[in-house]
Amino acid sequence: MEVDHKHWIGKGECYLPCASLLTKLVYQAGSLPTKILCLTQVVNEEELKDDEEYEDIMEDMRGEGGKYGNLVNVIIPRPGPNGEPVPGLGKVFLEYSDVDGSTKARQALNGRKFGGNPVVATFYPESKFAQGDYGG
Repeated sequence: MEVDHKHWIGKGECYLPCASLLTKLVYQAGSLPTKILCLTQVVNEEELKDDEEYEDIMEDMRGEGGKYGNLVNVIIPRPGPNGEPVPGLGKVFLEYSDVDGSTKARQALNGRKFGGNPVVATFYPESKFAQGDYGG
């Protein structure tokens, strides 16, 4: 990795990253623990169009997500009534009552196979989730 010294402060061989760079890196990667876990590569648009299949997926997510902590809410954005895409389509959001639950779920679910695909589990900003912003 190439070091961009404009974003680092320090003397000699020892450099410390600026707070703004650290903040960007932490939020970019979804590694700052929050109560919200975002799962990708779990569901596809076709599965979400069928009401019965959607309910089965919701039930599965509640059951699996509840194993790791107090699961408060499960949000799975669905295509619009005419099949139009919506923000967050293909993602599953698990809201826990505390960071401990979401952290345990992330450790257990990240990389696990679901429908033949490896699940990607990242923390999601609580403020965006609270605003119903699922596209981030």
